[in-house]
Amino acid sequence: MKVVQAGAPSFPVGIFGIITMFAVANSALINMMMASRLIYGMSRENVLPDMLGKVHASRKTPYVAIIFTSLLAVALIVCAGGVPALGGTTALLLLCVFAVVNIAALVLRRDSVGHSHFKATTIVPVLGSITCVFLAGPWTGRDPVQYLIAAVLLGLGVVLWFVTVGIMRIDSRGFPSG
Repeated sequence: MKVVQAGAPSFPVGIFGIITMFAVANSALINMMMASRLIYGMSRENVLPDMLGKVHASRKTPYVAIIFTSLLAVALIVCAGGVPALGGTTALLLLCVFAVVNIAALVLRRDSVGHSHFKATTIVPVLGSITCVFLAGPWTGRDPVQYLIAAVLLGLGVVLWFVTVGIMRIDSRGFPSG
């Protein structure tokens, strides 16, 4: 926005607010759709309770999963102090997930499989994991509240896992038995 103000001072700056609003709303909508479909799919695979896999009779949408993720999103926005804190926390958690994925790519290389498959050169997942861990660190100037929110969300995830185990029979690897 500073570049546009310097290069084209007569350009109406208020348009950027509208563009930002639509971009954030679109991202939120896509994330809500993805989250509800993910929960629906996990329910259909017997990883989550069957109730979350119910589909609306006429619309054919996973309405229980949509309601669940919508209520969860509203609760997160209200309890976490707004969208900016949640946005930073989302970035923090994604960096942690990407670090784990890169490490998993290194660990899984040891397993031999009976078919040809893609294998990244060793340096790529090493640099990926180091970069993600670095960017997730407090030395990047990240707001400390994001770490607190992330810890609460991870704790909530653990609690929900125990609830799921209580509802469904889970084997020792963490998967539904049978």
